[in-house]
Amino acid sequence: MDIAIATDYFSSGGDPENALRYIAEAREEAGAGFTHLHWCHQWNTDHFYTTDEIVYIKSLLKKYDLKLLDIHGSEGSIGGGPLCCWYNPQEVYRKQGVEIVKNRIEMLHMLEGTGTVMMHIPMINRNSTEEQKAEQWARVDALRKSLDELMPMCEQLGVPLALENGALDTFEILEKVFSEYPAECVGLCYDSGHGNIDWKDGSTANGIECLERNLDRLQALHFHDNNGGGDQHQPPLYGIIDWKRLCDDVRKSAYPRCFSFEMSQGNTPFKDKYIEFLKDAYERCVKVISL
Repeated sequence: MDIAIATDYFSSGGDPENALRYIAEAREEAGAGFTHLHWCHQWNTDHFYTTDEIVYIKSLLKKYDLKLLDIHGSEGSIGGGPLCCWYNPQEVYRKQGVEIVKNRIEMLHMLEGTGTVMMHIPMINRNSTEEQKAEQWARVDALRKSLDELMPMCEQLGVPLALENGALDTFEILEKVFSEYPAECVGLCYDSGHGNIDWKDGSTANGIECLERNLDRLQALHFHDNNGGGDQHQPPLYGIIDWKRLCDDVRKSAYPRCFSFEMSQGNTPFKDKYIEFLKDAYERCVKVISL
């Protein structure tokens, strides 16, 4: 069964070889395992992948018999908030942010990835004040400018962008952008953990209902579990997500690729036991996909 895992299950920086090697070892020892990668290294930095580095990563994919699905694009360094960010209203930093996104689009193309470049965008949540909403919509104007600049490259290379829902997201901005850009170039990356975090006012998280309004735009998956209280990135069946409903929704959607999971070891019993974590996580993923 083809299943993708995020590369940063124990670290999102540094040389990625160990992360890929452990995946291959777990697959060999278990007789089955993850076949595809959601590239999540450098997902929140200003790092530019050089041609030499991309060639090196390509050699690792071949060495460990792994295929690239998606790349988690970066909105820039988040120390104190994104600066070189593709939706920064300050033009000089917006332009630098666009260059980071272009770098990831080119990287996906060079590595023969079959999925998308997944991107964070501004968002409004149920608890946003009117002032906060105005700030987010101001960032959307910058986002539109960036999308307009990126569309020719996406179309030329056949690389879609998948926009990710945030924690407590109402989908207002996502759905506005979907109404303005073609589905073949701009789709949804559904993050199940973000969609399962409870509202601060005590009402129930409703990310899955928002997903179900937009199944025709689903292009990428960030699947992971939590208990509703935070973004815990656990493998399935640790938390409270309704996995049968979620997987059934994926099968009814426009999503055309294998299931993909964005899990980490941090909130599991396997903090420093990489192979054990990967075996357990894979078994949990198979179980929920088979529901």
